[in-house]
Amino acid sequence: MSDWGSPARTVPQQQFIFSPATLPVQALAGVRRRRIFAICLDFLLVAFIAGLIWTVLFFLTLGLILLLLPPIFPFIAFFYNGLTVSGWRMATPGMLAMDLEMRMTDGSRVPFLNAAVHAVLLYISWMFPPILLVSLLTDDKRCLHDILAGVIVTRRAPSF
Repeated sequence: MSDWGSPARTVPQQQFIFSPATLPVQALAGVRRRRIFAICLDFLLVAFIAGLIWTVLFFLTLGLILLLLPPIFPFIAFFYNGLTVSGWRMATPGMLAMDLEMRMTDGSRVPFLNAAVHAVLLYISWMFPPILLVSLLTDDKRCLHDILAGVIVTRRAPSF
């Protein structure tokens, strides 16, 4: 499987940076729309997992842990995004369904901490919707939370 502009194609001693000039047009085609659907799918999946864990813990502790359970959603979202994006597929299940992957701007895999921080920044930016408009101003369709986390979301590379 070949990757969009994989670092193996670069000249030695030169750092490869994903940019609109180096990425094929197909790599960014429809990324914004696909990301919206991917986020919705991931949100539903995280809500289901959090609800399931909340229910199990509620019954196991006979309701005694009720006051400690409300922050379970951000905790689950942090690890959900961190583990799935830093994994070998480089995408959450929602991103996989929408044919997307996330990489660092140098083309490498996203480490766990960057992926988890990206999730935190994503949920914070949802509290301030005008921040999401940054995606309309950038050539590579990156949102502000992508820029701060140092990642880029592209379509998955086709198999050759």
